[in-house]
Amino acid sequence: MSGISTDEVTARLRSLQDIEEIKRLKHAYFRCIDTANIEELHGIMHENVYTCYVGGTYRIELTDRVQFLEMIASAFHSETVARHNGHHPEIEILSDSEARGIWYLHDVFINLRLMTRTEGTALYRDRYRKIDGLWRITEQTYERIYEIVEPLSERPSLRTHYLASHGRKLPRKEPTL
Repeated sequence: MSGISTDEVTARLRSLQDIEEIKRLKHAYFRCIDTANIEELHGIMHENVYTCYVGGTYRIELTDRVQFLEMIASAFHSETVARHNGHHPEIEILSDSEARGIWYLHDVFINLRLMTRTEGTALYRDRYRKIDGLWRITEQTYERIYEIVEPLSERPSLRTHYLASHGRKLPRKEPTL
Protein backbone atom coordinates (compact mmCIF):
# COMPACT_ATOMS: atom_id res chain seq x y z
CA MET A 1 0.00 0.00 0.00
CA SER A 2 1.86 2.98 -1.25
CA GLY A 3 1.80 6.05 0.98
CA ILE A 4 0.31 4.26 3.99
CA SER A 5 2.58 3.52 6.91
CA THR A 6 2.62 0.23 8.77
CA ASP A 7 1.27 2.05 11.83
CA GLU A 8 -1.67 3.37 9.78
CA VAL A 9 -2.45 -0.12 8.44
CA THR A 10 -2.27 -1.50 11.99
CA ALA A 11 -4.62 1.24 13.26
CA ARG A 12 -7.13 0.58 10.47
CA LEU A 13 -7.08 -3.17 11.14
CA ARG A 14 -7.55 -2.53 14.88
CA SER A 15 -10.53 -0.31 14.10
CA LEU A 16 -12.11 -2.98 11.88
CA GLN A 17 -11.52 -5.61 14.56
CA ASP A 18 -13.14 -3.34 17.17
CA ILE A 19 -16.18 -2.84 14.92
CA GLU A 20 -16.56 -6.61 14.52
CA GLU A 21 -16.24 -7.14 18.28
CA ILE A 22 -18.94 -4.53 18.91
CA LYS A 23 -21.22 -6.20 16.35
CA ARG A 24 -20.77 -9.54 18.14
CA LEU A 25 -21.46 -7.83 21.47
CA LYS A 26 -24.75 -6.34 20.28
CA HIS A 27 -25.84 -9.55 18.55
CA ALA A 28 -25.21 -11.40 21.83
CA TYR A 29 -27.24 -8.71 23.63
CA PHE A 30 -30.31 -9.40 21.47
CA ARG A 31 -29.89 -13.17 21.83
CA CYS A 32 -29.54 -12.91 25.60
CA ILE A 33 -32.65 -10.75 25.93
CA ASP A 34 -34.81 -13.16 23.91
CA THR A 35 -33.53 -16.14 25.90
CA ALA A 36 -33.53 -14.39 29.31
CA ASN A 37 -29.82 -15.20 29.68
CA ILE A 38 -29.26 -12.83 32.59
CA GLU A 39 -25.84 -14.28 33.46
CA GLU A 40 -24.39 -13.56 30.01
CA LEU A 41 -26.10 -10.15 29.86
CA HIS A 42 -24.31 -9.28 33.11
CA GLY A 43 -20.98 -9.62 31.30
CA ILE A 44 -22.11 -7.57 28.31
CA MET A 45 -23.28 -4.53 30.26
CA HIS A 46 -21.09 -2.00 32.06
CA GLU A 47 -21.93 -1.80 35.77
CA ASN A 48 -23.11 1.82 35.36
CA VAL A 49 -24.98 1.29 32.09
CA TYR A 50 -27.55 3.98 31.36
CA THR A 51 -30.73 2.76 29.65
CA CYS A 52 -33.60 4.83 28.26
CA TYR A 53 -36.29 3.16 26.13
CA VAL A 54 -39.18 5.25 24.80
CA GLY A 55 -42.18 3.51 23.26
CA GLY A 56 -45.76 4.37 22.46
CA THR A 57 -47.00 4.03 26.04
CA TYR A 58 -43.82 3.75 28.09
CA ARG A 59 -40.55 5.36 29.07
CA ILE A 60 -38.06 3.15 30.91
CA GLU A 61 -35.05 4.91 32.38
CA LEU A 62 -32.46 2.96 34.37
CA THR A 63 -29.06 3.98 35.71
CA ASP A 64 -27.16 0.75 36.31
CA ARG A 65 -26.72 -2.90 35.40
CA VAL A 66 -28.62 -4.26 38.43
CA GLN A 67 -31.75 -2.30 37.49
CA PHE A 68 -31.43 -3.30 33.84
CA LEU A 69 -31.01 -7.01 34.55
CA GLU A 70 -33.99 -7.01 36.92
CA MET A 71 -36.12 -5.28 34.28
CA ILE A 72 -35.16 -7.90 31.67
CA ALA A 73 -35.75 -10.83 34.04
CA SER A 74 -39.18 -9.41 34.96
CA ALA A 75 -40.22 -8.63 31.37
CA PHE A 76 -38.87 -11.73 29.60
CA HIS A 77 -40.55 -14.22 31.90
CA SER A 78 -41.98 -17.68 31.35
CA GLU A 79 -45.23 -16.32 29.92
CA THR A 80 -43.66 -14.30 27.12
CA VAL A 81 -42.30 -14.95 23.64
CA ALA A 82 -39.80 -12.53 22.12
CA ARG A 83 -37.82 -11.83 18.97
CA HIS A 84 -35.45 -8.89 18.71
CA ASN A 85 -33.38 -8.37 15.58
CA GLY A 86 -30.79 -5.63 15.44
CA HIS A 87 -29.36 -4.85 12.05
CA HIS A 88 -27.81 -2.16 9.85
CA PRO A 89 -25.12 -1.23 12.41
CA GLU A 90 -23.47 2.16 12.08
CA ILE A 91 -20.47 1.94 14.39
CA GLU A 92 -17.96 4.71 14.95
CA ILE A 93 -14.74 4.09 16.84
CA LEU A 94 -14.01 7.25 18.84
CA SER A 95 -10.77 6.12 20.51
CA ASP A 96 -8.96 2.94 21.53
CA SER A 97 -11.51 2.50 24.31
CA GLU A 98 -14.70 4.32 23.24
CA ALA A 99 -17.21 3.85 20.45
CA ARG A 100 -20.81 4.60 19.58
CA GLY A 101 -23.31 2.89 17.38
CA ILE A 102 -26.78 3.04 15.88
CA TRP A 103 -28.76 -0.17 15.34
CA TYR A 104 -32.09 -0.65 13.62
CA LEU A 105 -34.36 -2.81 15.80
CA HIS A 106 -37.32 -4.91 14.65
CA ASP A 107 -39.05 -6.79 17.43
CA VAL A 108 -42.07 -8.89 18.31
CA PHE A 109 -43.08 -9.43 21.92
CA ILE A 110 -45.99 -11.66 22.93
CA ASN A 111 -47.28 -11.53 26.48
CA LEU A 112 -49.34 -14.68 27.07
CA ARG A 113 -50.48 -13.52 30.50
CA LEU A 114 -51.88 -10.24 29.17
CA MET A 115 -52.78 -11.79 25.79
CA THR A 116 -51.11 -9.00 23.79
CA ARG A 117 -48.73 -8.88 20.85
CA THR A 118 -46.40 -5.94 20.33
CA GLU A 119 -44.47 -5.37 17.12
CA GLY A 120 -42.34 -2.41 16.21
CA THR A 121 -39.11 -0.83 15.19
CA ALA A 122 -36.74 1.56 16.92
CA LEU A 123 -33.31 3.05 16.57
CA TYR A 124 -30.90 2.02 19.31
CA ARG A 125 -28.22 4.61 20.03
CA ASP A 126 -25.45 2.98 22.04
CA ARG A 127 -22.13 3.89 23.58
CA TYR A 128 -19.43 1.34 24.29
CA ARG A 129 -16.27 1.24 26.37
CA LYS A 130 -13.41 -1.22 26.13
CA ILE A 131 -12.38 -2.44 29.57
CA ASP A 132 -9.62 -5.02 30.07
CA GLY A 133 -9.65 -5.72 26.34
CA LEU A 134 -13.43 -6.34 26.08
CA TRP A 135 -16.15 -4.02 24.79
CA ARG A 136 -19.09 -3.32 27.13
CA ILE A 137 -22.32 -1.40 26.59
CA THR A 138 -22.25 1.79 28.70
CA GLU A 139 -25.33 3.52 27.30
CA GLN A 140 -28.32 2.32 25.33
CA THR A 141 -31.29 4.37 24.31
CA TYR A 142 -34.05 3.90 21.80
CA GLU A 143 -37.09 5.72 20.58
CA ARG A 144 -39.73 3.81 18.68
CA ILE A 145 -40.28 4.51 15.00
CA TYR A 146 -43.54 2.61 15.23
CA GLU A 147 -45.21 0.33 17.72
CA ILE A 148 -48.34 -1.77 17.28
CA VAL A 149 -49.95 -3.36 20.35
CA GLU A 150 -52.80 -5.73 19.60
CA PRO A 151 -54.90 -7.96 21.82
CA LEU A 152 -54.73 -11.69 21.16
CA SER A 153 -58.15 -13.31 20.90
CA GLU A 154 -56.67 -16.74 21.53
CA ARG A 155 -53.41 -18.19 22.71
CA PRO A 156 -50.96 -18.77 19.81
CA SER A 157 -50.33 -22.38 18.87
CA LEU A 158 -46.70 -22.50 19.99
CA ARG A 159 -44.83 -25.65 19.01
CA THR A 160 -41.90 -24.64 21.17
CA HIS A 161 -41.59 -21.96 23.84
CA TYR A 162 -38.06 -21.42 25.14
CA LEU A 163 -38.89 -18.85 27.82
CA ALA A 164 -41.54 -21.17 29.32
CA SER A 165 -38.68 -23.23 30.74
CA HIS A 166 -35.90 -20.62 30.88
CA GLY A 167 -37.67 -17.39 31.87
CA ARG A 168 -38.55 -16.28 35.39
CA LYS A 169 -41.63 -18.04 36.73
CA LEU A 170 -44.39 -15.64 37.72
CA PRO A 171 -46.67 -16.21 40.68
CA ARG A 172 -49.81 -18.05 39.70
CA LYS A 173 -52.45 -15.72 38.33
CA GLU A 174 -55.54 -15.89 40.49
CA PRO A 175 -58.84 -16.04 38.61
CA THR A 176 -60.97 -12.93 38.79
CA LEU A 177 -64.52 -13.23 40.04
